[in-house]
Amino acid sequence: MITLESDRIARAAGLEIARAGRTGHPRRAEIDSRLVVPDDLFFGLPGTTADGGEFAAGALRDGAWGVVVGLEHAGAAAEAGEGWVFVSRDPLTSLQALAREWRRALGARVVGITGSTGKTSVKDITRALLPFRVHASRENFNTEIGLPLTILEAEPGTEVLVLEMAMRGMGQIAELCEIAEPDIAAITNVGPVHLELLGTLDAIIEAKAEIIAGLGRRGTAIVPADAEALAPHLSDTLRTLTFGDGGDVSALSAEVDGHETRATLSLPGSEQEIVFPFTEAHNLLNGLAALAIGIALDADPEEMAGRAANITFSRLRGEVYELPDGITLVNDCYNANPLSMRAALKSLVAAPAGRRLAVLGGMAELGPDGAAYHREVAALARELGVGPVIGVGDLARDYSPDEWVPDPAGAAELVAGTLKAGDTLLVKGSRSVGLEAFTEALLAKLEAST
Repeated sequence: MITLESDRIARAAGLEIARAGRTGHPRRAEIDSRLVVPDDLFFGLPGTTADGGEFAAGALRDGAWGVVVGLEHAGAAAEAGEGWVFVSRDPLTSLQALAREWRRALGARVVGITGSTGKTSVKDITRALLPFRVHASRENFNTEIGLPLTILEAEPGTEVLVLEMAMRGMGQIAELCEIAEPDIAAITNVGPVHLELLGTLDAIIEAKAEIIAGLGRRGTAIVPADAEALAPHLSDTLRTLTFGDGGDVSALSAEVDGHETRATLSLPGSEQEIVFPFTEAHNLLNGLAALAIGIALDADPEEMAGRAANITFSRLRGEVYELPDGITLVNDCYNANPLSMRAALKSLVAAPAGRRLAVLGGMAELGPDGAAYHREVAALARELGVGPVIGVGDLARDYSPDEWVPDPAGAAELVAGTLKAGDTLLVKGSRSVGLEAFTEALLAKLEAST
């Protein structure tokens, strides 16, 4: 519940009151009128295909506490149902301003996480490890719309906000930092992602480093120990913690035992034993980043280690399905880029004996060198002994795969007839390929055949 009075909401978000509503407070903010439930505050955001303000009247009839609309929709909203009707020159700006006001009212410490890969996993691990009342971004709520909605979902008493921050262009992370005002800024890594939009790796580094600039002179920066390119963006006046080999938080030893990783960690001033409920090397690095965040928040390392069993990952990110005949399917199809693809392939070959197959969709937004990045991934797959490789979609032709199909449905048909006992199958590709449809179709086919 957003425990701000209506006049404070109006003042903070730059709103005019067109109609007063009932007493009390809004439960949360919502932008999809189909998802409005009683006591929500609906923001009618203009879109490319529809103007959300057109649905404000319906939201009020469904019990919304209030609506925020442009002037052109205020009259229709004021004639519908009950509830507050606020008028805004720019409903999106108002949403962001209200989120900033609620962030300040909560008094919670704010962690911002960005990176070319791993930011969602670091968020998931951090949420599990922190011994505080934590509210975190869900799924892909990491944009100029999703981040303020996440903040406005936080309940009173929240002690830490863990917010994922997406980057698709210069200035976007800076905009998110203006809303969230982070106390801790974590960068998981920097790699060739969104080259189509930003052009060069140097530009990507500049864009990611906006999260460090968002700290001002306060707070703590969490960066990889091997990320020398970020050094110019750090300063002596800013506390910095590094993670990974040679960093402030590093793994002295790590041993995979079944579905777990048992590690001895070096932390500032101490060592800590921890058992992570995963086996991938890249997730061990993500775990180190999360522990560094916890240390920056003065969390007790032993207490964090005791919470590691609670770690779960967001949907479509490394989901493991144990199928009949000892077949394992790793559903990691939320997104893909050269860094995450290499990490996934290396984790695949660490699986127990048996064939390692890969269903790979193309990697989007890599710019003019996209074909070369696909060839590099394919070369690594062959070097590691992964095969057959099944490419899905137009971009996947650049893998020169063993088999190629145009869409996920075709891939499911092909793979269902080729799986053998003991196989491990990786499913990974950019979001635009929609490989979750492959996984759903394959599982349905395998179930029907049993």
